[in-house]
Amino acid sequence: MLLIEQPPRNVDPRYATTSYDFKLTYLCFARLVSVDDDALKPKLELAEQVQVVSATPERGLVLEVTLRDAKFSDGHAVTSEDVRYTLDKLLDEKAGSPSMRSRFSENGLVRPIEILSPKQFRISFAKPTASYLTDLDFGILRSGTAEAGRARPIGAGPFVLSGDVGEITRFARNPHYFLGPPSVAALTVRVVRDTNSRLLSLVGGSADLTQNTVPPMLFDSVTRWKNRLELESAPSALLLYLGMNTEDGRLRNAKVRRAIALGIDRERIIRTKLRGKARLASSLLPPFHWAFSESSSRLQFDPEEAKRLLDAAGYPDPDGPGGKPRLTLQFKTSTDAMATAIARVIASQLAELDVAVELRPLEFHLFLSDVKKGNFHLYMLSSAEIAEPSLFRNFFHSSFIPTVQNHEAGLNRMRYRNPALDKLLEDGSRELDREKRKAIYKEIQEILAQELPMLPLWHPDNVLLARKGVVGFKIWPTAQLSGLSLVRKTH
Repeated sequence: MLLIEQPPRNVDPRYATTSYDFKLTYLCFARLVSVDDDALKPKLELAEQVQVVSATPERGLVLEVTLRDAKFSDGHAVTSEDVRYTLDKLLDEKAGSPSMRSRFSENGLVRPIEILSPKQFRISFAKPTASYLTDLDFGILRSGTAEAGRARPIGAGPFVLSGDVGEITRFARNPHYFLGPPSVAALTVRVVRDTNSRLLSLVGGSADLTQNTVPPMLFDSVTRWKNRLELESAPSALLLYLGMNTEDGRLRNAKVRRAIALGIDRERIIRTKLRGKARLASSLLPPFHWAFSESSSRLQFDPEEAKRLLDAAGYPDPDGPGGKPRLTLQFKTSTDAMATAIARVIASQLAELDVAVELRPLEFHLFLSDVKKGNFHLYMLSSAEIAEPSLFRNFFHSSFIPTVQNHEAGLNRMRYRNPALDKLLEDGSRELDREKRKAIYKEIQEILAQELPMLPLWHPDNVLLARKGVVGFKIWPTAQLSGLSLVRKTH
């Protein structure tokens, strides 16, 4: 049994919206390509080969995909027709996936795809797109099984949904899974909202494992149960970051943003609050990512330099330490206990610079609404896993600033504008040559390290807590749950 803290809403590629929706969906619906890889490189799954037939501004991008021999959970072979059917269902305007429509509309997916044979097809885009492999990361439905009146569509993943989706979600082993049937015959995913209750369920033996649901403040408790539990951690592609509102008159100044960054002792927070289970960040990308580049301007805790920068930016200390502040900033975060605790530490560290911070913890939906609307000076938020470097564009391109027109969907919540960076971000999303692309993202990361619209705080480790005797789970940097197909019980 796997424990999670929030219920999934739907285990169907068409309707998946939350993080757990997608993670559980991929247990049932194998993908053409995944990023379940230690180096975050796209990994072929149902696709055995993906070849670029042409990539020009005139013809766009044409890919030829060859499928491996694989079967759906009902024993039928996976074919090109199933891929065509899946795309039609995912991109349906009335009942399809908004995230999939967004993914393919910008690059101009040409429909229908061209079927060459049962195992080969061509998929074309109006414009070359560097993310073409990760764009193929979607679950495949068996043709004809996603129609009105059917209980649920059929997939080719390691498990099959065998009951309702909600507080308790049950799966059965897919005997036809192309990588071999899972070791366990059945999998139960149960929602336990209280952190202590999750821990006690594992200690008592009524549950087997959980990933990223036990906060560091309980790690000491885990060690007291070392005869019953095992804790394992590994680097992640997740990111906790501090966003700064670059439309604010004070935070528009890069010297002020750098001063804030230099005034935060991130290493101390990792050591004390996270029990060392995180890696210091300097970019959206984790250090093991192929496109990661270390900036020449590394950020280290330096409160004296921070004060000098505030002086230079026109915010001198008006009356000495402990008196009137240089400036006052509003810091918004969620009411999550760990997020609030970290925010309080950051506020106290900035107070040492004579920067007053008004901390405003809010219920998550109110917090996120304010962030999208720009009603903040500082905010702290976690990203989803970042495997595709094109996501730099989503976070920093001026066209991704949340607006009424884009339904506040843009991730550039810092409201950062830089025409030169916009051009580089567009180049990076179009360049297919990996080495040339890597050079573009090196320049992008250098600019962002100088400008600091966002302070990358750290990459929290993925932490697995399992009962003794539960072995084999593979922790991926993306925190996906595909490792459940390898889990077995030794006693």
